[in-house]
Amino acid sequence: MAPHAERDGDGSAHGVGWTNGDGNGSGSVTSQEKDNRSIHQALFTVESPNVEYTDTSILSRYTYRTTSIKKVGDGSNYIAVPHETVYNFKVSCGTPKVGVMLVGWGGNNGTTVTAGLIANRDGLTWETREGPRKANYYGSVVMASTIKLGTDVETHADVNIPFHRVLPMVHPNDLVVGGWDISSLDMARAMDRAAVLEPTLKAMVRKEMTGMKPLPSIYYPDFIAANQEDRADNVLNGTHACMAHVEQIRKDIRDFKAHNGLDKVIVLWTANTERYAEMVTGINDTADNLLRAIEEGHPEISPSTVFAVSCILEGAPFINGSPQNTFVPGAIELAERHGAFIGGDDFKSGQTKMKSALVDFLISAGIKLTSIASYNHLGNNDGKNLSSQAQFRSKEISKSNVVDDMVEANNMLYEKGEHPDHTVVIKYMPAVGDNKRALDEYYAEIFMGGHQTISIFNVCEDSLLASPLIIDLVLIAEMMTRIQWKRDDESDNEYKSFHSVLSVLSYMLKAPLTPPGTPVVNALAKQRAALTNIFRACVGLEPESDMTLEHKLF
Repeated sequence: MAPHAERDGDGSAHGVGWTNGDGNGSGSVTSQEKDNRSIHQALFTVESPNVEYTDTSILSRYTYRTTSIKKVGDGSNYIAVPHETVYNFKVSCGTPKVGVMLVGWGGNNGTTVTAGLIANRDGLTWETREGPRKANYYGSVVMASTIKLGTDVETHADVNIPFHRVLPMVHPNDLVVGGWDISSLDMARAMDRAAVLEPTLKAMVRKEMTGMKPLPSIYYPDFIAANQEDRADNVLNGTHACMAHVEQIRKDIRDFKAHNGLDKVIVLWTANTERYAEMVTGINDTADNLLRAIEEGHPEISPSTVFAVSCILEGAPFINGSPQNTFVPGAIELAERHGAFIGGDDFKSGQTKMKSALVDFLISAGIKLTSIASYNHLGNNDGKNLSSQAQFRSKEISKSNVVDDMVEANNMLYEKGEHPDHTVVIKYMPAVGDNKRALDEYYAEIFMGGHQTISIFNVCEDSLLASPLIIDLVLIAEMMTRIQWKRDDESDNEYKSFHSVLSVLSYMLKAPLTPPGTPVVNALAKQRAALTNIFRACVGLEPESDMTLEHKLF
């Protein structure tokens, strides 16, 4: 890997180009990596009149079945009407050369992702107190989980395949990494500051990471905690939104793409949590108003929204991994106008992922949760920033709303508008570093006036849980740029892209962003099923049924 990440004297931006030692920043791949890229084609094919393979695409015809409900009389009875809609999917099979630019590259997540990609690419093994450890992608849905393809015709056993081999996905080892940070530390020193990885591993990646330096970022002090000011030595001029910042970020993306010979760039915010931006009529409510407000330097336009707007105008997918309201209505409208992909908000890694699984289980089992108390203490820079009330409020909102759809789905337990008491507390405790302590108590009503209390103590190595999510978000977002669809019953026979708001990313996010007017799904199993079944539909396969009638109807 030949690192190039600082701006040259002429203002051009360089990212991190990974080479085979020739030092030209081309990011060329080895023969082994080329073999890995073609492995998808040999894994399985679908024998069906609804699937066609060409030299460049997979074409599938898929019947989507839904049920619409009509209320009868006073609304206490219903009529269920099944529907079938035929969709045609087109998946481009050519895996492009992809770059990822991280906002907050020098933070805990950014340095951990970068070191992890180097370690996996080089197949590193390092010593720990528990013995040797080998680089892996544990925690990544795409790289470390499987899905059921079907049933073996001879043994009747399930056939499970790696998730990343259902469709022709980019391999994370081939990603080119760069980004911005308000701190000027190179990635090696930033990695030391983060104190996440084992010293033996850091020593093995230090030489490459020393040459990686983040691009200057934008810094609006009003949006992050005052205790972050001592880091801000690598910033663009200006403390409010302006078109000069938008144009500089767009130029950074273009230069990074050109310098590394990339086909696509995906940008992901993994920087500090911002305070919520105030919603102001005429400022951030429409696309035109938002652009005008940026031009005029309105103080309620956040840095993350400026990055989002820059990426939308540049046609680069943008994902928000923090809980603030980056995607104000004007930003969503702008993305829809330009057909640009956006996704968010807030990485769902440890405590909240457990909550969205456990609450779904309890309520589906007919157990009435009446209170949820979540307490966290952590000592990384995220915790330091969240010690400020305005920034904590953003996190509190994203953590508190994750049970809403599950509660609303069960009117046997909860009357309309009724919710469990839900409290979230976060405290900054420097001594525990990145090893966040998460304590949760779930208190529920059970049969005949009884109660059940479930207490969970969860030690979350924060950045080691979040980093695989960053990889998943990038790989899935890139994959969605190569999937198109059209309906059989529409006169317009042109293939279209998915909606600009990539709700398919919800499994990795605490507060999933959905297209305007559509429901939010937080239940973990439903989120994963949606992702899995969309990928299956793209190769002409039905959702895998768990009925197993073949084993029940003898």
